[in-house]
Amino acid sequence: MLNLSKYKVRNLYIPEPKNLNFKIHKIIFLVIIYYGAWIPLMLMYPEADIPVCQLSVQSSQNGTYHYNMGKALAPLKEEGVLIIGSGNATHNLRKRGYNVFTDPSVSWALEFDLWLRDSLLQGRYGDVNDWEEKAPSPRMAHPWPDHLYPLHVAMGAAGDDAKAEQIHTSWTSTLSYSSYRFTSST
Repeated sequence: MLNLSKYKVRNLYIPEPKNLNFKIHKIIFLVIIYYGAWIPLMLMYPEADIPVCQLSVQSSQNGTYHYNMGKALAPLKEEGVLIIGSGNATHNLRKRGYNVFTDPSVSWALEFDLWLRDSLLQGRYGDVNDWEEKAPSPRMAHPWPDHLYPLHVAMGAAGDDAKAEQIHTSWTSTLSYSSYRFTSST
């Protein structure tokens, strides 16, 4: 049983970022923290001794929108804020009974994951933002983009000059848990 009672909801004031087209108008706090946020936080900070603010992705928008959301949040890093994008490199629950390594009918999952890895490691962030046009089998890998857009936010927060590094990869059926860290030279 996971005990989330240590994570408290707090008010947070975020000044409007300057010189960006994307503006943060309001943050709405919910008492329930989405599992995509609290599972990594529970592992990283088991004492729950840090304040947490969770943002929602906008599934009706595109990758560039979320990349710009990350750019708008980037100044918070100077105040010691850690920006985490928690999702999946592939996320098609309708195909989760298949094995990506033994069933050729789901080769799309491995192809998408490798495309994403190569695009990130080569700094082709524009391609990642345009994933629906550039990636192989984009809608098979992500029928709904809500598990991919957190990556775009983290990528935007890291900055245009950031370098991506793959820090983990594992699979459950056709769900890829490839994870990346972004470091900036500035």
